Amino acid sequence: MAASVRDNKDKSRFELDVGSEVAFANYRLTPSAVIITHTETPRALRGRGIASELIKGALELIRHDAKKVIAGCGFVVDYLDRHPEDADLVA
Repeated sequence: MAASVRDNKDKSRFELDVGSEVAFANYRLTPSAVIITHTETPRALRGRGIASELIKGALELIRHDAKKVIAGCGFVVDYLDRHPEDADLVA
């Protein structure tokens, strides 16, 4: 996927543009961790791996900021279960 995930700090969410649609993952910050509370993919984009690409990019940004992640939504819990290479990020 050519697009990249960005941190929209004003809206406290990670975003991924896909065409004219935006997939996003809302978060809350703690001093040492990012709690991802909700992941949303527009209906037209579901089933294409967009949410996984979004979370993968979000985790890269979290790693870059030397923070940990707390999975506050089921999708992120499932993603982390499927990607043990990111276990070091789990708070």
